[in-house]
Amino acid sequence: MTAKWNKTDAITGDLTFEIDEATIKDGLDKAFAKVRGNITVPGFRKGKITRAIFNKMYGESALYEDALNIVLPDAYDAAVDEAGIEPVDQPKIDIESMEAGKPWGIKATVTVKPEVKLGEYKGVTVPKQDVAVSDEDVNKDLEAKRQDLAEMVVSEDAAKSGDTVVIDYTGTVDGKEFDGGSAKNYSLELGSGSFIPGFEDQLIGHKSGEDVTVKVTFPEDYNAKELAGKDAEFATTIHEVKVKELPELDDEFAKDADEDVDTLDELKAKIRKDLEDKKTADAQEAKEEAAIKAAVDNAEVEQIPDAMIDTDVQQQMDQYLGNMQRQGISTDMYFKLTGTTEDSLRDQFKENAATRVKTNLVLEAIVAADNITADEDELNAEIDHLATDYGMEKDAVRNALSDDMLAHDITMQKAIASIRDAAVEA
Repeated sequence: MTAKWNKTDAITGDLTFEIDEATIKDGLDKAFAKVRGNITVPGFRKGKITRAIFNKMYGESALYEDALNIVLPDAYDAAVDEAGIEPVDQPKIDIESMEAGKPWGIKATVTVKPEVKLGEYKGVTVPKQDVAVSDEDVNKDLEAKRQDLAEMVVSEDAAKSGDTVVIDYTGTVDGKEFDGGSAKNYSLELGSGSFIPGFEDQLIGHKSGEDVTVKVTFPEDYNAKELAGKDAEFATTIHEVKVKELPELDDEFAKDADEDVDTLDELKAKIRKDLEDKKTADAQEAKEEAAIKAAVDNAEVEQIPDAMIDTDVQQQMDQYLGNMQRQGISTDMYFKLTGTTEDSLRDQFKENAATRVKTNLVLEAIVAADNITADEDELNAEIDHLATDYGMEKDAVRNALSDDMLAHDITMQKAIASIRDAAVEA
């Protein structure tokens, strides 16, 4: 086969090639075998017509379309390989010649990956990340643990912000109760902002046993449209006021907060180490993101094909909805719960699709420029990793993913690591 590639613009071109006579003959034989069983001819049992009789009655050209459909995919793939191009969409096929006894001439209009002109990507400058952990950081985490272990105790004092009140309430608009506007023995943390703006504030300063008429106005963007912007009153009874009783910062507290420590000093030391580890990991991630962004910003990609944008968006949707399904949430249920649609989700993922596609193109170009490869040990390690992550057997992972797919992911990660590690923090 002699394939010819003629680029017509940045991302499209014409791929012309011929299908040889031997391949055509094989395709015609298969096409005849396919249609033979459906033909009834006087003097022949159904499906037993000979090729010579078929050609005489219908002409061999009647088989051309079926034969082309049979041989074209492999012929196209071979032409693509010979031309050394990377299509990103289905081609538009035009038949240039289809004569008996001669090769068939085909022209395919193809959209290909755009060329990437790499800029600086090794040693890019990125912001230096602060990984120091202060005493204030440790004390903040310590206080959070105290709050988690706090006990709620009934108080006779007036309620204040941060206290929890147990209430009955009945809401009315224009003197009429409305759906969802009442509850009994409801626990509400004052200052949490979980109720309509102004509701919680009006309970501050009141004690258990008191009745309070709370007057509020529903926000204009309230999700129940029939209540949006309306004035409402809530007849509220306070049954209990509960306050947080925080534990003392001592060794007993430390043991309750973390079973791996025996003293408060040990707890503080462990908190500091955990915070340092987290800050270091976050700094590494921030450095990586900044380095990749710099490499992508420094590169030039003339034009990104719409087909690549569409493919990326579909992959993002499939992955996202697949994660929902693994959590027991079907696609229909997800759209109902979130009040969204397939189109709105698609629009959401389309916002950054061009950036994601360009990033992948640049990373692939770096893999090629640096001749980054994946060896057999790395392929096996990736299979082990995926099997663990998805709870699958290794053989199932191996059957689901080709070596090329695994190698692509590994080399992309190696490219990211090389960019990150070479970046200069300043």
